[in-house]
Amino acid sequence: MQKEINRYFDQISTLVHRIPSENIEELIRIIFEAYNNGRRIFIFGNGGGSATSSHFVCDLAKGTATPGKPRLKAVSLSDNVPLITAWANDTDYTNTFGEQLKNLVEERDVVIGLSGSGMSPNVINAFRVANEIGAISVLLSGYSGGDAVNEAMLSIVVPSEDMQQIEDIHLMLCHIVFRMVRSRIRGDL
Repeated sequence: MQKEINRYFDQISTLVHRIPSENIEELIRIIFEAYNNGRRIFIFGNGGGSATSSHFVCDLAKGTATPGKPRLKAVSLSDNVPLITAWANDTDYTNTFGEQLKNLVEERDVVIGLSGSGMSPNVINAFRVANEIGAISVLLSGYSGGDAVNEAMLSIVVPSEDMQQIEDIHLMLCHIVFRMVRSRIRGDL
């Protein structure tokens, strides 16, 4: 068993070093610029990506709160289960995030979708809605980025086909971005 555990850790370590740090830096810049301009950050995903979107929003909205500074405005579109199921039931599951964005998103807001495969129709549809309005769309994905990579303005792709490792690294990326944004808001960087 120890051999399997160590192999998993080694695989994660190898994958982390294959992600271009300049894409992570760009996401940090995008979120900090949105913060400086009073824009909102909308984050969403399915399954594990849904849980990560909630976690990321919690870190951004609460963890960056700094006395004497404006608050970062972050919202998870994965959290309103009644609204998600209403759109899925009354129209189609592909509308679960896009229709929520139509009520909320404005030009220059940031829309971050998590999709392990990059093939989630509801994430792709949400990017199309965001792009039409003039928001900045960002994808966190795995595999080769899937079809969503063609819709997102910025993509950070974990080059793996192992969903659990993709999701592990997505959470790590969210923590890195959160810490860097928090440091900028506090004036540490």
